Amino acid sequence: MAYNILYKQSVRRDLKRLPQAEAKRILDQIDRGLPKKAESNPTLKGQFAGLRKHRVGDYRVIYSILGDDVLILRIAHRRNVYKRKL
Repeated sequence: MAYNILYKQSVRRDLKRLPQAEAKRILDQIDRGLPKKAESNPTLKGQFAGLRKHRVGDYRVIYSILGDDVLILRIAHRRNVYKRKL
């Protein structure tokens, strides 16, 4: 099943904080990997229970599956991505 990729508005702010080359690489990985394999990535626990993560090098993409859509909620470095609330 192929999913539609949607982005929360705050993801734009997350991407501006990253170097431009990293942001482009992450977006390319999202476009290639998530539409077909969104359900195969691990689910999270704790305050992020029910959400999933997608690894792109040292960065993590936190997302939720909503029917036929994948909603990207946050993109950040792995050491910082779990510190803030959504």
